[in-house]
Amino acid sequence: MRRDALQPWRYRYWIFPRDAHFGPKAAAILDVYAGIWQGQPLGDHDFVISSDEKTRIQARIRCHPSVAPPPGEPLRIEPEYQRGGAVQYLAAWDVWRGLVCGRCAAKTGRASFGRLVDQVMQHAPYCHADRVFWMVDNGSSHRGQSAIKRLEAQYPNAIMVHTPVPASWLNQIEISFSIMQRKVLTPNDFESLAAVEDRLKSFAQLHNAHPKPFNWKFDRQQLGDYMTRLNKRRVERGEEPLEMAEQPTDIAERPMDIAA
Repeated sequence: MRRDALQPWRYRYWIFPRDAHFGPKAAAILDVYAGIWQGQPLGDHDFVISSDEKTRIQARIRCHPSVAPPPGEPLRIEPEYQRGGAVQYLAAWDVWRGLVCGRCAAKTGRASFGRLVDQVMQHAPYCHADRVFWMVDNGSSHRGQSAIKRLEAQYPNAIMVHTPVPASWLNQIEISFSIMQRKVLTPNDFESLAAVEDRLKSFAQLHNAHPKPFNWKFDRQQLGDYMTRLNKRRVERGEEPLEMAEQPTDIAERPMDIAA
């Protein structure tokens, strides 16, 4: 069966863009990652934050303590567990500096997201920055023009930029969450919900001791190629093509000496 040309039992999940203005919105995100905003290069005192919530992180209290792995053997985890509650983790990833700032909350929402924004914006270098760009999705905690206006009213130097719907893969914080899932939360074996929070906090501190930005490679050119392929399939299915991004004008490269 592994040699068959068609293997219908194999599959993977895939997010298909549905936003009619996917191209321009995605291009705006990629431009900010590349140090460009509205056709102009960002400066040394501009910063880019990618933010989201990782929800319903459980504390699974195993019915038998895990057994430490002997040489050459795996860790032994009891499959049965008791639920010790769940916590939400809200985080902000500094795209250019490779730092993560996070906090735990009992639930998500505007208030919880607002506390994360305060945690970032009230400390250096963001409180003294010319502009701080916040990349967010369209979750209820920070959805639409009302969220943009709330952030601007509280912090005039903060600019919220939404990803298209759906396009979580354009939000760099999701990469940080995937690393956290593998290194911190798997296997899920905690004695309490407080232990989960302590582990998340310790992970952020350990990471920030040696920060490293992600090597983001998806750019405007790749977006254009992707949109061309996507729209070709949509037309073949009788669907309306999604809006393409305009070609960027030539501008000077953004200075690379980011303020510490």
